[in-house]
Amino acid sequence: MLSKVIPATGKLLISEPFLNDPNFKRSVVLMAEHSDEGTLGFILNHPSQLLLKDLVPDLWQADFQVFIGGPVEVDTIHFIHRCYDKLNSGEEIAKGIYWGGNFETLKILVNNNSISSDEVKFFLGYSGWGIDQLAEEINENTWIVSDKFNQDVVFSHNEEELWREVIINLGPKYAHVSNFPSDPSLN
Repeated sequence: MLSKVIPATGKLLISEPFLNDPNFKRSVVLMAEHSDEGTLGFILNHPSQLLLKDLVPDLWQADFQVFIGGPVEVDTIHFIHRCYDKLNSGEEIAKGIYWGGNFETLKILVNNNSISSDEVKFFLGYSGWGIDQLAEEINENTWIVSDKFNQDVVFSHNEEELWREVIINLGPKYAHVSNFPSDPSLN
């Protein structure tokens, strides 16, 4: 599987179907930052058992699912959103998708029920690659880079089907891969 799309901020990394790394098995990663110094992103489809209210005590009503963004700095909370009109902050990383912003404003919006789970996604930690590390992994066919997705994919609540959906969106050349079993020994 050769990826023809070049990695960049706002694109997706889709793990190859038999990647054995438990941190990235059947992962879809949104790249929030990609530069000559490395890459940072968030795994969109690995939910934790935690809710935001479990991690931030003054968000007593925050029943937002928290996702495992990756294996780096898992003691930090990050968020992406598509509600710049409400937050008036954040760095646009893809059309209409923002990374971070004013957390105090976000807390007020959450506590006032003025923001919904299809507008914001929270992560513990992040995924990171050093200089040239991601390029090497792409050359080894560990990742497919995609720019074929919309905002709804990023904020999807169907985590189990997300990997399959983005593979199918790559077109007929890749669609058959979506049916591969997660454990090839079961075939």
